[in-house]
Amino acid sequence: MRHTISILVDNEFGVLSKVSSLFSGRGFNIESLCVAETLDPKVSRMTIVTTGDDQVIEQITKQLNKLINVIKVSDLTAEEHIERELALIKVNANADDRAEILSIIDIFRGKVVDVSPTTYTIEMTGDAEKVNAITELLRPFGIKDIARTGKIAIARSSKTGK
Repeated sequence: MRHTISILVDNEFGVLSKVSSLFSGRGFNIESLCVAETLDPKVSRMTIVTTGDDQVIEQITKQLNKLINVIKVSDLTAEEHIERELALIKVNANADDRAEILSIIDIFRGKVVDVSPTTYTIEMTGDAEKVNAITELLRPFGIKDIARTGKIAIARSSKTGK
C-alpha cells in the first residue's frame, strides 16, 4: 500500500541525507520526496511517498523517530489530509492545435506559463490523478518535456476548530 509520510525536521545540512540513507539502508524505496522550509526557518517539512504494509511503515516511522534531527513523524495516509502535486509540461503547439490545447488546459484549470512559436509550457497543480489525466490528453500533441514535484501533503484542520 502507498503511504504519505510527513516529517518535520531541523532545517540543517545533512538531514535529508540521513533520512534518505535510512530508507535505502533498509531497502525501502522512496517514490517521491519533497522538502521545504516551514513558517519557522529552523524547521523543514519532508513529504515522502513510499510503499509497504503496516508493519513496514511502522518500522520506518520508528526508525525515523530515532534520528536526532527529526521533530515529528506523521503517516498521513490514514488521516484526513490535502495533497497536491505541481507539474510543468512542455507540449508541442502548432498553429492548428493551439486552440484545442488551450481548451484542455482550461478544463483542468491549468495555466500557460511560457509560449514559443512551437510550444506551450503549462503549469498544472492537483492530485496525481489530475496531473496524469492532463498528461495523457496532451500526449497526442507531443510532450517535449515534463517536470513533476511529487506529492506534498498536510493534515486537514479539525472541523470543530480544535
